[in-house]
Amino acid sequence: MPERLIQTPACVAEGAAWLAAREPRFARALQATGPLPLRRHEDGFAALLDAIVGQQVSTAAATAIRNRMTAVGLWDEEAIAAADGEALRAAGLSRQKVRYAQALALARLDYAALRDAPSEEVIATLTALPGIGRWTAEIYAMFALGRADVFAAGDLALQESARLLFDLPARPAERALRELAAPWSPWRAVAARLLWAYYRVEKGREGVRS
Repeated sequence: MPERLIQTPACVAEGAAWLAAREPRFARALQATGPLPLRRHEDGFAALLDAIVGQQVSTAAATAIRNRMTAVGLWDEEAIAAADGEALRAAGLSRQKVRYAQALALARLDYAALRDAPSEEVIATLTALPGIGRWTAEIYAMFALGRADVFAAGDLALQESARLLFDLPARPAERALRELAAPWSPWRAVAARLLWAYYRVEKGREGVRS
């Protein structure tokens, strides 16, 4: 059976209503957050390159690096594959991220095929590459591919939001949060959107870069 996709705001609203009907805490959180964002963006090389660029730097720094790379024509797969490492360094990438970006470009992933692949296959394919961990792969599946039942349980903001919303004694670890999220299937990606939105309400800051 094909996996459910999130393609429009109506899909997000459907998932939110389903979650709220089954979990009173989600219903309460929705009252605080209001309608949830779609948060979809294009898939492909640029989406993963953007994720690599954004690792362990501020949003402002990631934006500046992206703008510099774009300005010198170093944002598409062919350009990155052919680029001299020093040119990428000059654009703002660390040596480690140069390696990650070029490994991604040289992998020549079939991004069209990933659109139809099972989510676990997508995650396995992406995490086989250097610099792409499970969190990055799950974020790609959720927001670039629109997978409705993928949940990035390693995200610290999701863990903290779950602690707050479910009144847990401590922030749950990744495995514990995956177990907590199991009953939220088949709308775990909408549950993540709700938890991120609730986190922003409670903490007043973004949990994941849009």
